Amino acid sequence: MTAATRLKPRNLQSRSVMERFTLWAALLAVAAVMMVPFAWLVTSSLKSEIAIFSYPPQWIPRPPLWQNYVEAWQTKPFNLYLWNSLVILALNLVAVIVSSSLCAYGFARLSFPGRDLWFAITLATMMLPGVVLLVPSFVIFTRIGWGNTILPLTVPLFFGGGAFNIFLLRQFFRSLPRELADAARIDGAHEFSIYWRIIMPLAKPALATVAVFTFINSWNDFIGPLLYLSRDPTKYTVALGLALFRQAFLGRTRWDLIMAGSTAMILPVLAVFFVAQRFFIQGIAVSGIKG
Repeated sequence: MTAATRLKPRNLQSRSVMERFTLWAALLAVAAVMMVPFAWLVTSSLKSEIAIFSYPPQWIPRPPLWQNYVEAWQTKPFNLYLWNSLVILALNLVAVIVSSSLCAYGFARLSFPGRDLWFAITLATMMLPGVVLLVPSFVIFTRIGWGNTILPLTVPLFFGGGAFNIFLLRQFFRSLPRELADAARIDGAHEFSIYWRIIMPLAKPALATVAVFTFINSWNDFIGPLLYLSRDPTKYTVALGLALFRQAFLGRTRWDLIMAGSTAMILPVLAVFFVAQRFFIQGIAVSGIKG
C-alpha cells in the first residue's frame, strides 16, 4: 500500500470534519440572526420607555425593571384573559386529538367505498385559504345565535380537527404494523378497542406533534376572538387583550408594558415546545418518512 493510499482516508475524514464544522457555523449564525428580535423583545420588557428608544441601543437593561410585568398584569385583567384562553385551548386540544385521530384511523386502517376519494377531498381543503371562510363562517355562526360565545372557536374542531392533522396522523398510523391489529381481532377486540388501546398508545409522538400545533394555533389566535368575542371584554383571550392593550392608556402607547405582556405571552409556547420537543421531532420524522 502506497503512502498516497494510506493518506486518502485521513484526508477524507479531515474534509468531512471541516464540512460539518462549516455547516454548524452557518446554522449557528442563522439561528443567532433569528434570535435577535426575540432577544430585543425580552430585554425591552425590562427597560423604561426612554431606554427602549435610546441610541446606541442598550441590550442589557440597567437596572432590569421587573415591575413592568407586574404593572402590565395589573393594568388589564389578564388573569381573566388567561382563564378564557385556557378554556378554549383545553376544548380545542380534546376536539383536535380525538376527532382527527378517529378520522385518520378510518383512512389508514379501514376499507370502505370511496375512501381514497374522500381522503383526496380532505387534503384538497388545505389549498383553501382560511381567510376566505371568515365571512361565510361569521354569517352562519351569528345567524344560529353563536355570536359573542366561544362556540365558533371550539365546536368546528370536533368535526375532523383539520386536514393537516388528519394527514399527519394517517401517515403515522400506516407506519404501525398491521399484525398488532390482526392479533387483537383474533382475541375478539372490536375496531374502537383496537384504536383506543393499541393504536393511540403507540401514536404518542404524532399526537404530541398535533397537540403542539393545536396549542400554538389556539394560543396565538387573534382573528377568531376578534370576530366573535370583542363585544364583551370579560370574554377576551390573552391575544385579544394584549392587542387592545393600547386602549388602556388613552391613546398613549406604553411600549415597556406591551413588551412585557408580549414576552409573557410567548413564554408558554416556548415552554410547551421544549417540553414536547423530543416527541415533536420524532412525530414529524416518522410521519414524513414512513407510510
